[in-house]
Amino acid sequence: MVKKLRKEGYQVGRYLVRKIMHRLRLRATLRRAYKVTTHRKHSDAVADNLLNMNFNPVSANQVWAGDVTYLKTGEGWMYLAVVMDLYSRRIVGWHIDKRMTTDLISKALIKAYNLRQPARGLVFHSDRGSQYTSKQFGRLLLSYGIRASMGDVGACWDNAVVERFFGSLKHDWIFKVAQPTREFMKQDVTAYMKYYNLERLHSANDDLSPVEFENSQVKVSSLS
Repeated sequence: MVKKLRKEGYQVGRYLVRKIMHRLRLRATLRRAYKVTTHRKHSDAVADNLLNMNFNPVSANQVWAGDVTYLKTGEGWMYLAVVMDLYSRRIVGWHIDKRMTTDLISKALIKAYNLRQPARGLVFHSDRGSQYTSKQFGRLLLSYGIRASMGDVGACWDNAVVERFFGSLKHDWIFKVAQPTREFMKQDVTAYMKYYNLERLHSANDDLSPVEFENSQVKVSSLS
């Protein structure tokens, strides 16, 4: 809150913001505990963990991370798959549907690939869910020249950056309004993706949004 207000031009400190929030009866809410949703078919292949919780590549399109989360609406569940570039924490691909299938994660990856056109050798990190270990998804990675990396089952910290993104999406956005229909949820998720990539400040990006951080690094590279 302090960083956002300062960016908007207000000269405030943490004590003043705390005082104003108290006066307005505003308070931060705690996130719910992590819940394991990963299930794998034991006949499918599992890739080595190439990251080992090193979530800070030195340039864009070196390491992407993906995961799936579930979102509740008045019409039933929706499932959201995302692909994040860990360099800037930017969501470069995503897809939402009422079924959690391999097609769901494949469409998210295809969107990311079409947007970024990465060189061969990029690492894609995920959990060991059956969608990510499937032969269909493995063939898609192979066709793009992308190397698979997978964390351990139930180890949420192996994909902590994407888990934090899902926490922000739900607690800072989705849970604040009623989600009556699946179509309403799609529109709300679309709005958050735009806000997150273009406006939301990120401490890992020197308090810049993902797009602002990438643009700032392009400017630095052009001057060097």
